[in-house]
Amino acid sequence: MVGIVGKPNVGKTTFFVAATLAPAEIAPYPFTTIKPNRGVAYLRVKCVCREFGVQDNPVNSACVDGNRLIPVELIDCAGLVPDAWRGRGLGNQFLDEIRRADALIHVVDASGSTDIEGRPCRPGEHDPVEDVRLLEREITMWMAQILKRDWQKIIRRVELAGDKLVDLLEKRLSGLAIKRTHILEAIKRAELDPGKPRSWGDDGLLTFADHLRRLSKPMLIAANKMDIPAAEDNLERLKETGYLVVPCCAEAELALRRAAEKGLIKYLPGDPDFEILEPSKLTPQQAKALEAIRERVLARLGSTGVQQALNAAYFELLGAITVYPVEDPEKLCDHQGRVLPDAYVVPKGTTARELAYMIHTELGESFIYAIDARTKRRLGEDYVLKDGDVISIVAAKKRA
Repeated sequence: MVGIVGKPNVGKTTFFVAATLAPAEIAPYPFTTIKPNRGVAYLRVKCVCREFGVQDNPVNSACVDGNRLIPVELIDCAGLVPDAWRGRGLGNQFLDEIRRADALIHVVDASGSTDIEGRPCRPGEHDPVEDVRLLEREITMWMAQILKRDWQKIIRRVELAGDKLVDLLEKRLSGLAIKRTHILEAIKRAELDPGKPRSWGDDGLLTFADHLRRLSKPMLIAANKMDIPAAEDNLERLKETGYLVVPCCAEAELALRRAAEKGLIKYLPGDPDFEILEPSKLTPQQAKALEAIRERVLARLGSTGVQQALNAAYFELLGAITVYPVEDPEKLCDHQGRVLPDAYVVPKGTTARELAYMIHTELGESFIYAIDARTKRRLGEDYVLKDGDVISIVAAKKRA
């Protein structure tokens, strides 16, 4: 799951609604998002149907003009303010909501027209880089506080009972979507001795928490409000933070999605342009607004950036790939004859047998081998899947 985060009034919920078309309140004041909004967005990838020259019949996804749209879950978190980790504002709620997030899209007001608290100010007056540093600090301090609660107990168990520090930390942090590999790498990067946690001190614990944040909650910046002139200079400054930065205009994406939903235009999220289907049905105001989006956003940025940010979160931050499981490797169909019915987004490094388990536990348990639909070559259980693989799983009880 990916979390949509940011301070109040930066277009965070607009980004979420534009990505999901889920009903959510949008208003120009702090804490519009009191409870987290959840919705389904879609990753956009080039479908393999055209490579194989087939007409597909998607079941768990959709295919539009050769683009496979694969559903993923997003959560729109409450707005973040300074000292959220101390419980200020909706801090506790915000931080609790990102526990399950595997990656974060940080929506930033690139125009600098909202201050650090999310209050409106003149465009260019606020430095959006401060917002990035705010989020870093709040999540790091939150993680550090979670660790400090049981730190003395953990020290005693390592020193007196001989327990492994990594085992204890893995258990303590299990509810935060933090993996063992994240903990091991964070200890290494912080240059700390896992055998002597007492020697870490407060500074060492904070350094460890900071590395843990970077590893377990990878983040990209959605530089929003790029249609405001002041955003141009700030975009370059945001890129200097070291994060992947995607220029965005969430309001434009939302307007295009709603116009397409009403049949006024032909538009697929991520497209560099749109086609007006029935000009006579547009009011003068709608026509003017659409042309402004075309000139100020699409022509300048190449897209609204919302779809690009979603894709980047999964395929770049999380290193995911897309695979297509089929039952019949010749006809590329399932047992009901549906061609390329499913597209799975899986972590890079997933094996053929792990894919079988993702499809059905019984399929993983009775796995015999897999077949590459392109080469018809048999693949063992340890075969590491590649992006775009079309795979048939052969099992003792069933094939999928």
